[in-house]
Amino acid sequence: MRRRLLALADLVAATVGAAVLLGAENGLVAVFAYAPIWLLIAKFIGLYDRDHRALRHTTVDELPTIFACAAWSSTVIALLGGIGDGEVPGLVSVALSAGVGSVLAGGGRALTRAIWWRMSDPETTLVIGEGEPAAAIRRKVELLSGMHLRLGAELAPQELGEGEGRLAAITRLTEGIDRIVLAAPVADPALIADLLSACRAAQVKLSVVSPLRGTAMPSHKLTQVADLPILEYNVWDVSRSSTLIKRGFDILIGLPVLILTLPLLGVIAVAILLTQGRPILFSQIRAGRGGEPFCLYKFRTMEVGAEAKLDDLLDRDQAEALSFKLSNDPRVTPLGRRLRRFSLDELPQLFNVIRGEMSIVGPRPEQIELVRRYGAEHRFRLLLKPGMTGPMQVYGRGDLSFEERLAVELDYVENLSLARDLRILLLTLPVAIRGDGAY
Repeated sequence: MRRRLLALADLVAATVGAAVLLGAENGLVAVFAYAPIWLLIAKFIGLYDRDHRALRHTTVDELPTIFACAAWSSTVIALLGGIGDGEVPGLVSVALSAGVGSVLAGGGRALTRAIWWRMSDPETTLVIGEGEPAAAIRRKVELLSGMHLRLGAELAPQELGEGEGRLAAITRLTEGIDRIVLAAPVADPALIADLLSACRAAQVKLSVVSPLRGTAMPSHKLTQVADLPILEYNVWDVSRSSTLIKRGFDILIGLPVLILTLPLLGVIAVAILLTQGRPILFSQIRAGRGGEPFCLYKFRTMEVGAEAKLDDLLDRDQAEALSFKLSNDPRVTPLGRRLRRFSLDELPQLFNVIRGEMSIVGPRPEQIELVRRYGAEHRFRLLLKPGMTGPMQVYGRGDLSFEERLAVELDYVENLSLARDLRILLLTLPVAIRGDGAY
C-alpha cells in the first residue's frame, strides 16, 4: 500500500511536470509517455523500496534523489525530441519541469506517508539486545517521530541459546512480529546469520544497531575490498573550501531570511515591550569557533535578572550541569514560553550569521562558562561555528541528555557536508512547528 501511495504521488507530480515541459495541450502524452519514464527511474534508484527497509525514512532524506529522478525524466523526454511537432524543449523548460515535479513529488510523498502512518498499524518490533545499545534504540523511538514502531519484548542474545537450537528459537520468535532489532554491545556474525535466515524465511524485517558509537563511530562511507567490508574514518580538519562553501551558504540563506522576517521581528519586539518591558533583546557571551567569544543575540524570554537566579535552581558543580538547560524553568515569561516553543526567540541570531560569528547550521552555541568545563573529548564542538539550528535541534532538542547531544554533534562535525546542512535545515521547520523538546 505504501509503495502504491508513493507511486500515485509521483504520478501526479510527473503529469504536472510533463505539462510544464510539453505544454498543457499534450495532456495524454504527459500521462502515457512522461509518467512511465518517471516511475521507471524512481523504481530503478530505489524510491519505492527504502521505506520498507529503513527504521526511519523521511521525505527529506530522499529530496536529492527525487530531484535527480525529475531531472532525468525531463532530460530523457527532451532528448527524444518532444512528441507531436518534434520540437525539442529548451533547457529552461527542462529545468522548470524538473523543479515543479520535484516540489510536487516531495510534497505528495510527505502527504502520502502521513496518510499511510494513520491507515496502518505500527510495526510490532522485538528488540534482541541489552545494555546501552538496547536502551538507545528505545530512546530513539521515544524521541523521534516517523519510526512507526511498537516496541514489544526485549531479549538478551544469550537467552536464544547456541547452535541449531538458537535458529529454532529465533524462528519461533518471528511469529506475529514485523521487525527484529538487534541491539547488542558486541556484533556476533553467527547470530546475525541466524537472524537473517529466520527473518528471510518469515519475511520479517531485520535491523542491526552498530556497537560503534560516539568517537568510535565511522564516517558514513563503507567501502569493500573483495569480500572485506571496511569502515572509513575522517581524521583531518575541515578544508578551507568546505569552510568557504559553508560561509556562502550562510549568506545565501541568512540574508534573504533576515529581510523576509524583518516585519515579524518588529511585531515580536513590540509584543515584548508591551508585555515585559525593556530590554527587548537578551545578549550573552558565547563560545564561537575555536572557543573565540562573541555576543549572541536573542529575544528576551525570561524575567529581568534571570541569570542571577540560576544558582538557586541549579548546582553548577554537578556534571549534569554541563547543559545548563531546565525544563519548566520558572524564570521564563508566558510570552517567552511561546516564542521558545517555535524557536522565534532565536531569529535575532540571523545578525550573528551575517556578521560571520555563527552559521545557519552547526553545533549549539554554548556559554563560555560551560566551555571552560569541557574535557578534551568535548572540544570537537569548537571546530565549527555554532549554528542557529543543528543536529541537536532536529534530534530531540531539550529532551536530549548531554551525552546524546555530544553524540549527534560529533557525527555532524565528523561528516560535514552541504547536503547534510540542507537536510537539517529542512527538518528544522516541522520540529519547530511541533515544539517538541523546546524549553
